[in-house]
Amino acid sequence: MSSTSDRPERDEPIVITDKRKLHGDHAASGSQEGAKAAPPPDATPDQQLLAERTADLQRVQAEYANYRKRADRERLAAGEAAIGRALVDFLPVLDNIDRAREHGDLTGGLKAIADQLDGVFAKLGLAAFGEVGDPFDPAIHEAVMHDESDAVDEPTCTKVLRPGYEHGDRLLRPAMVGVTDPVHPVHPTPAPDTDIADIAPQESPDSEKSDSEN
Repeated sequence: MSSTSDRPERDEPIVITDKRKLHGDHAASGSQEGAKAAPPPDATPDQQLLAERTADLQRVQAEYANYRKRADRERLAAGEAAIGRALVDFLPVLDNIDRAREHGDLTGGLKAIADQLDGVFAKLGLAAFGEVGDPFDPAIHEAVMHDESDAVDEPTCTKVLRPGYEHGDRLLRPAMVGVTDPVHPVHPTPAPDTDIADIAPQESPDSEKSDSEN
């Protein structure tokens, strides 16, 4: 076995420069981890090399953690979008169930099936909206009828012809409603009160002429 004295001495320490560009959280996390692994000023070449390798490993771990979080978010967003597209195809079925419920035809086994469907859609995050008395919002309401009344102070949904649906923050279908607008009577603007004392008496041209002759 050779002794340590037989090992050739290094003239210069091995320095590895990482030229990869880090953006955003990657750069911040990598710089912080690299600062933690910085060797002391009087470190040996082996210690410097170990610190550099440790900093590289910490940067790679930080990049992988950020990548995994981003991939998880994208996967969840893709899954939510797929569920939303599938729910849109079921909306006509829900409309038929609502019409049957309004006419009293939803009884027996059909009612049990409808209740099960409602429970499944609720678990998937499908929510219906659109009630009589809701303030009209053109972003989520589709107005197909308009009326005017003194009973409302703002545009209000007074008829719901078809409910709207949303899935999470995504609007699947606006609610089809009838809107009642407030009546604003037009009153003539009264003229401002004028003080008689502020009005200067105007002399007629005849009086000015007679004064000049005198």
